[in-house]
Amino acid sequence: MVVIDGNDVVFGRTATQIAKKALAGDEIQLINAEKMIINGNPAKIVNRYLERKRVKNKADPEHSPKWPKIPHMLVKRMIRGMLPWKSARGRAAYKRIMVYTGNPKELKAIDFKTKKYDGISPHITVYELCRKMGYRG
Repeated sequence: MVVIDGNDVVFGRTATQIAKKALAGDEIQLINAEKMIINGNPAKIVNRYLERKRVKNKADPEHSPKWPKIPHMLVKRMIRGMLPWKSARGRAAYKRIMVYTGNPKELKAIDFKTKKYDGISPHITVYELCRKMGYRG
C-alpha cells in the first residue's frame, strides 16, 4: 500500500504516477486531495471544468458524463481519465485507488517523488476549483 500526500503537489504529474502505480497492481491512498495544485490561469481552468459539467447527451441525458463537485471525488474522476476505463484492467486499477479529503485515518505518507508547486506560476487548488463549481463544504 502506497500513501501519497497531496499537499502542494502539482496535480497532473502526481495523478499520472498514481495511475501507473495502480495499473502495476499497487494499492494507492491519496490524502489531502483538496490541497493539490492545478497550474495555469485560474479563470480558464474554472471555465474548462464548468464547460465539462454542461456537456449533455441530447438523446438521453442520463448517459452524459458525470463530473462531481466534491474535491476528493473530482480528483478520483480526473485520475480515472488517465486509466484505460473500458478494459477490465483499468476498472480494477480504479478500484485500487482511494482518495481522501484531509487525513481521516491518520495515515503516514511516504516520501513520494513528485513535483512540488514552485510558488511562482498562476495556479488554483482543487478545493478552490470545487468552490467555484458550486461545492459548499
